[in-house]
Amino acid sequence: MKLIRQRILIISLLFISLVAPLIFLGRREFLEDLYRVIQDGSEELEEPNQVVHKEKDVSTISYSSNENNDADEPRIQVFERNGFGHDGRQDEDARKKYSSSTDEDTNVHAIPHRTSKENISVTNRPSDRIEDHHHLLNPHSQEVKNQKVREIKDQILMAKVYLKFAPPGSNSRLKELELQMKEMERAVEGATRDLDLSRSVLQAMRHMEASLSSVGRAFSDCSLVSKLQAVKRKTEEQVRSQRSQATYLVHLAVRTAQKSFHCLSMRLTAEYFALRPEERKLPNENKIHHPDLYHYAVFSDNVLACAVVVNSTVSTAKEPEKLVFHIVTDSLNLPAISMWFLINSPGNVTVHIQSIDNFEWLSKYNTFFKNGNGDPRYTSELIYLLFYLPEIFPALNKIVVFDHDVVVQQDLGGLWNTNLKGNVIGAVGTCQEGKAPFHRIDAFINFSDPLIGRSFDVNSCTWAFGVNLFDLQQWRTHNLTAVYHKYSQMGSKKPLWNWNVARMPLGWLTFYNKTELLDRRWHILGLGHNSGVDRNEIDQAAVIHYDGIRKPWLDIAMGRYRGYWTKFLDFDHPFLQQCNLQV
Repeated sequence: MKLIRQRILIISLLFISLVAPLIFLGRREFLEDLYRVIQDGSEELEEPNQVVHKEKDVSTISYSSNENNDADEPRIQVFERNGFGHDGRQDEDARKKYSSSTDEDTNVHAIPHRTSKENISVTNRPSDRIEDHHHLLNPHSQEVKNQKVREIKDQILMAKVYLKFAPPGSNSRLKELELQMKEMERAVEGATRDLDLSRSVLQAMRHMEASLSSVGRAFSDCSLVSKLQAVKRKTEEQVRSQRSQATYLVHLAVRTAQKSFHCLSMRLTAEYFALRPEERKLPNENKIHHPDLYHYAVFSDNVLACAVVVNSTVSTAKEPEKLVFHIVTDSLNLPAISMWFLINSPGNVTVHIQSIDNFEWLSKYNTFFKNGNGDPRYTSELIYLLFYLPEIFPALNKIVVFDHDVVVQQDLGGLWNTNLKGNVIGAVGTCQEGKAPFHRIDAFINFSDPLIGRSFDVNSCTWAFGVNLFDLQQWRTHNLTAVYHKYSQMGSKKPLWNWNVARMPLGWLTFYNKTELLDRRWHILGLGHNSGVDRNEIDQAAVIHYDGIRKPWLDIAMGRYRGYWTKFLDFDHPFLQQCNLQV
């Protein structure tokens, strides 16, 4: 009786072991597993089963569209971001927003591919039979094995090292190693998985390992290390040299006038001087000092840049007849810019062009423009005219100042009517956490100076140049031009900031505690250096700014952003055609 009970118990357990999988896993899954076990048991297992993914079933990951990809453009190290230093937090923000973009630092292989259970297949190597399975496998068994492929590539690399630093008297062994290396290179070409390798390749891999071991015994470890170190030093020196050359060429491209721009300037200048003096006057001169109109100032020596600023502002203005543009340039470029607006009238808009050389009062100031490095982008007096607005426009009470590398996309009536609450300047802040660019004032100003340390908060917010609203009445009340002169003289005697970007720290000190921060949508920065600016932010911005060295009129401009600028120029214009200026 006891024996019968034991048999009944054993039979019951066997029955449960068969029925339970059918209940919990499903009949089809269980039978497939059982069939695989039977097949595996009936055949000689030469290698373990490998899990692969059907190429046609793997989920497709979209990285970046053509319109957002600058991969065809030269990769240019950012050497200037409107004077802003390269902030790691800014780059991190950009990467978060554009993590799917392959034109930056994104490693596409690091992005996990989502594979559904329908996409999983098992390959039985001996019979080359692929069967679909719908049960979830162990995550480790789903990984495609490529260990052998990596080992072969390592062997090829080691063989190249031995061949390069071969000692004398080892020709026979090296010749055999070289033949094996070439054979392995052909075999591993295009292979990404161990399953792509044939048995003959695995056999050749073992032979090559033996050859490497034999050749390696002929080398002295110390001699090999010293040779590799010499190669490393030489390579590093070459990299430094290439970087230095690239830096020089980029700055040369920025600083050198393009042939087509020079052609345009010469053609316009010749046409200007062919006019009679009375024909050189622009219309609506009676409006240039009217305080109730909307006044905008641009300090520039670039004809097309000024044209885009004016054209883009006029195209979006609700009341263009109230716009007055004050363009201040130098005597060399005044004829060309004047001629451009004489033959390309922007309608009822008033354009007033002046030369800095006619500002006789400017010579009485002890200017500091020679403190720069000779680069006209930093040493030009036009850059610092911003600090003399009350002297340049004595009849005006309010004015908006543009950098010449901006494009206006919306009507600016709301900006013009912004309440500055007793402050002198309105500007977009650049120190908002989690937003690019992120900058603090201590990154640009030396707070080790006692006077600077006592007078300013090291955690003060910075703000952007490029689109700024000024209350000139408050400016005159606080006599800020004298404040500016005070700090500029201090900076000429002490190393308080980098003079290549002196306009920014001087502005932050001059207008300290007199700045009203504007909504970010008034002014979006980064189009001259950051390929990760959010498209939605660009489209919603009132003004976009190509701050940085990749200006939209240069060959090194970012193609994805250039269209926002070029659409405000007529490239069918005869002068542009004759000077080979194209989109």
